[in-house]
Amino acid sequence: MKIKIVVEKHSDGYVAYPLGLKGVVVGQGDTYEQALADVQSAIRFHIETFGSEVLEEESPVLEAFITEVGVSV
Repeated sequence: MKIKIVVEKHSDGYVAYPLGLKGVVVGQGDTYEQALADVQSAIRFHIETFGSEVLEEESPVLEAFITEVGVSV
């Protein structure tokens, strides 16, 4: 099964989380690869703990985009 993962780079490391999975699942690491490995482990644990019903039959997320816009304040 393939799950889309968002990976964010922060000043103190990386944070990764899945799209289309019920519940809160987060991984982190000092590197991109460590964050991915951690979130994969967290996803497996989440499914083992709560069952396959946490998986959406078909993720509504086809693609994910990140952009930036200016806002006047």
